[in-house]
Amino acid sequence: MKNNPLKFPSGYIFELDTSEKSEVVENFHHLQKLKFSPQFPKAFTEKGLYMLATILKSPKAVETTIAIVEAYAKLRELSRVMTEIPQQEENSVEQKTLLQRGGQLVEDLMTDVLPVQSSETSFELNLAMLKFKHSVKRGVDEDRVARLE
Repeated sequence: MKNNPLKFPSGYIFELDTSEKSEVVENFHHLQKLKFSPQFPKAFTEKGLYMLATILKSPKAVETTIAIVEAYAKLRELSRVMTEIPQQEENSVEQKTLLQRGGQLVEDLMTDVLPVQSSETSFELNLAMLKFKHSVKRGVDEDRVARLE
């Protein structure tokens, strides 16, 4: 973090207060040396953790960075799809295809990556010019479970 100060602007990292420091020292015994230190540890916000993942080289950090990039790309594609929908003729094949692609992108962005035994999820996204209502039914994906194990 000290070597990359520009990657951690205000809102990406904060300093713990006295009670937060005490709680951290109490719950994480390997940090007992901090108990009597006049320094207050710093903590990362969610944005800070994402930025930290771009700096670190561990497999988990790389995996997190890739997930962030994938989510960003899907969000940008969703933005492009949403811009194109009103330009298409009402109830045309192109418009329906774009609506379907938009629904798939929203599902991809909203769906948890952990394996699911069985579930049904419905969500509704009401935008000024259109309304998405999407239901997802899932069973066990054996290949996905095996990859995660």
